[in-house]
Amino acid sequence: MPIRLLDFDLHILNMRNRMPFRYGIVTMTALPHLFLQARIEVDGRQADGIAAEGLAPKWFTKVPDSSMAQDIAEMIDVIQAACRHAQEAGAADTVFDLWQAIYSSQEAWAADTDYPPLLWSFGVSLVERAIIDGFCRATDTTFAQAVRANGLGMRLPELRPELAGHTPADLLPAKPLERVIVRHTVGMIDPLTDDEVLPEDQVDDGLPASLDASIQAYGLTHFKIKIGGDIDADRARLQRIAALLDERNVDYRHTLDGNETYHNVADFRALWEGLNADPALRGFLQRLIFVEQPFHRDIALSREVGAALLAWRERPPIIIDESDGELSSAPTALESGYVGTSHKNCKGIFKGIANTCLIRHRQRRQPDALHIISAEDLCNLGPVALLEDLAVLATLGIEHAERNGHHYFAGLSMLPDNVQAQMLAAHGDLYRPHTTPGGRRFPTLAVENGAVDVGSVTAAPFGPKAVLDPSQFTPVAEWKYQSLGLD
Repeated sequence: MPIRLLDFDLHILNMRNRMPFRYGIVTMTALPHLFLQARIEVDGRQADGIAAEGLAPKWFTKVPDSSMAQDIAEMIDVIQAACRHAQEAGAADTVFDLWQAIYSSQEAWAADTDYPPLLWSFGVSLVERAIIDGFCRATDTTFAQAVRANGLGMRLPELRPELAGHTPADLLPAKPLERVIVRHTVGMIDPLTDDEVLPEDQVDDGLPASLDASIQAYGLTHFKIKIGGDIDADRARLQRIAALLDERNVDYRHTLDGNETYHNVADFRALWEGLNADPALRGFLQRLIFVEQPFHRDIALSREVGAALLAWRERPPIIIDESDGELSSAPTALESGYVGTSHKNCKGIFKGIANTCLIRHRQRRQPDALHIISAEDLCNLGPVALLEDLAVLATLGIEHAERNGHHYFAGLSMLPDNVQAQMLAAHGDLYRPHTTPGGRRFPTLAVENGAVDVGSVTAAPFGPKAVLDPSQFTPVAEWKYQSLGLD
């Protein structure tokens, strides 16, 4: 079924946080949210596909001395390059073939730049999503159906030779999930109780700001807690979180995010052993699911770190996230003492399918060993990015996912009124109307009993039911960094 990308448009909508989000080496208070609309032709039929992503700084690259303006410019550059490569690729037999052509061209182009794989492949992932959306709309199918029937033409062994003889349907659930558990982000400067909210960070939108308020409002049971590398400070904060969860009588599970803080295994091991020696944290650590990316991406997959991890027999379960920049990263991690990797749409759909199938295959072959595929967030928001992410997670069968866009941003309040109304009409299970104390109304994520319903998302072609018209936002060529008002 020949497929090609005919044309594309890029637009940006600025979005401002309702409260600051500290992750890694940056505190985010606003970002540009980019929309890619692509005109796709599938077997002579044309359809529009869409994808979107918030351009979060200091994640795709973690360079302390680069400016936010430079980081955003680089993200836009790799997206534009991937769009050009998609047009130049012409027609391909399948979506998978077209993705391979785009990926190879982008990789060759990036070789003449300083862009690392995590960054340049991000551009490919956005185009990949728009093409998949267009394909599903042109063929009147859903993403889950396309994956199970292999309508996308994916050849698993070309990405994971270990999976020779398998298709995605052999290793993924027979039907997509109906609900996804929200693993709530506890950022490095997030207030734990309402009395800790700083005066300058007070919000009057009627949504919870503190961890305590979020637990009560959403019925949360799963948490992702960021740690900063200071043993005493991390221990003290974790003690307070553990005490709060016990006080609220939450039957919880959690993950710890190291945010690439450590540059050797010995320092992280000292933290881990120090935490385990604390009686106040014993029960808390027994509820741990995994530790995410404690080591800096520059050394996480090195032979030295791998040898040290394999020699540390009582190490906690550790997965990679930021180190998952190349197609080969997950298998390398599994051979280096890690138990798995994460899925994010910004790292690629076909890559995520391949990694999930590999993990499921290992789980079947080695039932006594621990293998994990997780789902992590990059402040995903509707009306497009969050829904496409949830469509993938439901199809892959990943039962809980970090979600934080609804916490650090005020629902869909930044969107035009007509788009907000469309989202409530089409996805009334995922969103609910919210009224602020001042009388303003907008949709917010409907987190109930710690989870979200995704039935409308999996019934749609690929996430959103309808294709948003992004032309109402600012064309990329006209957008200026100064419009964010951060300097």
